[in-house]
Amino acid sequence: MTDNLPEKDTGAEHEKWKEKGVAMRAFFYIFGTHVFAGFIWLLFYLGQHAQK
Repeated sequence: MTDNLPEKDTGAEHEKWKEKGVAMRAFFYIFGTHVFAGFIWLLFYLGQHAQK
């Protein structure tokens, strides 16, 4: 016995989900890059002001 229910996942809904995924991925990549750059900047700053 099979149920012939119409699929609720239309192409438009799938595309919206993909757009949200791309936006979230871009946000995290940009955020992560800035955190990494800040860490590198901190290393240079601390190295410049270290007691020699």
